[in-house]
Amino acid sequence: MTNQQLMQEDLKYIFHPCSQMKDHEKLPLIPIKKGKGSYITDFDNNSYLDCISSWWVNLFGHSNDYINSKIELQIKELEHVIFAGFTHKPAIDLASRLVKITPEYLNKVFFADNGSSAVEIALKMSFQYFKNRGETRTLFVSLENSYHGETMGALAVSDTGLYKDIYKDILIKTIQAKSPALVSEDEAIEDMRRILKEHRYKISSVIVEPLVQCAGSMKMYKPSYLKKLRALCDDEGIFLIADEIAVGFGRTGTMFGVNQADISPDFMCLSKGLTGGYMPLSVVMMTDEIYDSFYCDYNEGKSFLDSHSYTGNTIACAVANAVLDIFEKDDIINKNLKKIELIKKRTKKFEELENVLEVRQTGMICAIELKGYSSDERVGLKIFEQALKYGVYIRPLGNIIYFMPPYCFNKKEIKKMIDITYLVVKGLLK
Repeated sequence: MTNQQLMQEDLKYIFHPCSQMKDHEKLPLIPIKKGKGSYITDFDNNSYLDCISSWWVNLFGHSNDYINSKIELQIKELEHVIFAGFTHKPAIDLASRLVKITPEYLNKVFFADNGSSAVEIALKMSFQYFKNRGETRTLFVSLENSYHGETMGALAVSDTGLYKDIYKDILIKTIQAKSPALVSEDEAIEDMRRILKEHRYKISSVIVEPLVQCAGSMKMYKPSYLKKLRALCDDEGIFLIADEIAVGFGRTGTMFGVNQADISPDFMCLSKGLTGGYMPLSVVMMTDEIYDSFYCDYNEGKSFLDSHSYTGNTIACAVANAVLDIFEKDDIINKNLKKIELIKKRTKKFEELENVLEVRQTGMICAIELKGYSSDERVGLKIFEQALKYGVYIRPLGNIIYFMPPYCFNKKEIKKMIDITYLVVKGLLK
């Protein structure tokens, strides 16, 4: 079948995520037939360099031979089993390894199947922890410009109006503090201090995306804010949730964003890169203190009763173990340092363009913010279409172009990604 035939068939039945389907009256959908390494290929045999890791999930390339081999081995033994009352070795191995590589004190692992679910679990646990102690703390604090997912609880602690505003009448009450990515660090920390004191004994937890507010236009801030926030939460007896779903597993240049602040959160939510772009899986890491608060006789009513049909899926856990194998044997974090520097060097030329406001980078995440375009112009869509003609797949966030490539990108692919995008952006100038 051709791209056109499959597109027409798709539009008969499918409602795509984060899309206005009316756009596809003019904007073609691209049916992808296969992927290998840094490229995805459509049914008309056009190949595209995947510069956003297929929505920030792919780490080691499409159809990675090593990960494929581990899936093949696992699927021959066990595809899935209920995770209540049963367990399996891939989950045990994965939990043990995650405890070893995440910050100190995160000694227990709760499995789920996507990032939003992980955020929901961390919120519910933080609320129930206090409830089990006889306190009702109904408030959660997040940062302005934050994004934590699109299920109801995750959406409530987000601050992206495009996704959230329509549902505000039915969301739980949350408070947004000033973001260090938008104001000075001192102003942000003082605003957080004010909120925590003003609502003392009413707040269960504070949730943040360490270092980069990804869906929030890739706004970035320094690790020192996290260190100060950790101290504030400790002073007020409030849990700190690190949402590392998008920024974990090397995206910020270290294994986890919080590593750069040398802090340990009370909860850590992980997903996306956890399975290298292969399978839905998420985990919530937590401290022994939190785990112990739910440890009781069943009839005491303090159990944490949250479940998902595919919790701890066997194949997904096998994939995640393969991902951790690659990190270890290929020394990925250190190898990425050269790629980070190359991206920094090659994107410097964007600063010379009149329609570029800023170039910013944290690790393997680089953003180019354009200026002089209204939202009605949909400049991001124009850039997407033009870059695609040259075999480069990027998906701008409005006026924000960003690169978040898989770690398998070589020098040639990094240069192609940046140089084609530069020519497209430069071509927009009158």
